[in-house]
Amino acid sequence: MNLIFFGTAEISKFFLENISQQHNVLAVITMCDKPACRGGKMRCPSVKTYAEEHDIECIQIDKFSDEIVEKIKIFNADAGVVVSFGKIIPEKIFNLPKYGCFNIHFSLLPEYRGASPVQQALVDGRQKTGVTSFYIERGLDSGNIILQNNVDIDDDDTSKTLFDKLNIAGVKIMNDTLDLLKLGKSISKIQEGTPTFCSVLKKEDGKIDWNKPANEIRNLFRGLFLWPGIFCKIQEGKLSGKILKIIDCQIENISMESLVSIKTDAVKVKNIAPGTIISVKKGLGFIVKCGEGCLFVTKVQPESKSQMSACDFLNGSGLSAGSLLG
Repeated sequence: MNLIFFGTAEISKFFLENISQQHNVLAVITMCDKPACRGGKMRCPSVKTYAEEHDIECIQIDKFSDEIVEKIKIFNADAGVVVSFGKIIPEKIFNLPKYGCFNIHFSLLPEYRGASPVQQALVDGRQKTGVTSFYIERGLDSGNIILQNNVDIDDDDTSKTLFDKLNIAGVKIMNDTLDLLKLGKSISKIQEGTPTFCSVLKKEDGKIDWNKPANEIRNLFRGLFLWPGIFCKIQEGKLSGKILKIIDCQIENISMESLVSIKTDAVKVKNIAPGTIISVKKGLGFIVKCGEGCLFVTKVQPESKSQMSACDFLNGSGLSAGSLLG
């Protein structure tokens, strides 16, 4: 089939590589280059690099002007494939291809419409998610469903490992959808159920509230693993006022009764404020009290420093059991 590919995020390249091996990709539509996080050097989407390396026309857009519409119209494509494009595609664009445009979305729509469905499923502690192909229409991720496939979420999955699973499932859904379109057998259905939504992630979403249960903090860690991560502001010791990013952690199954001998300011553990380091496992890490339960922290990254083991951090920070971490 003759296709136009819309994509901007890093994962888009995985889909473009696959689709270009089986179909004729006439053009890649992507967003404009943006400054990198560090140094301000301009960085182009990886799909642009791939397109240039494989002699595929690449059109970068800030908005869908009349000029862009005419450029896309000339291709006379059979279908448009959309994967993490990052911008609403208007009707004057998605109606141009013969079979319209369809999107690969990483949730079981109508659940988690929006920008961060993978991360939000983990933050919410879900055990199942999936991939959906659906026709683009005016609404946000509201078009008729073509195909769906479930994907299990394991307890140890983070956004990185879950994206890996969903990428594989997504490529299959994409290819199966194209096969149906080619055979003229694509039968779509309206989305059923109450929609839920997820927004664009912000850096402040990763701030830890130690008053929350340990399992909720752990799920936040899993969901925000790739970006922005979870962090807190150190309250005591040599690094007081600095940001501490948690690089690895687990829920610690420990009873407060087993730690009643630990005291801070003569107050027993059960009365210690959430965010307090209540125990140190030599050579392994430290345990932090949460609003409910405890979190075992094994790897961290202090502000302006490299990642390090949690124990190395304690040795240089002046913190110990009884210290208020955040």
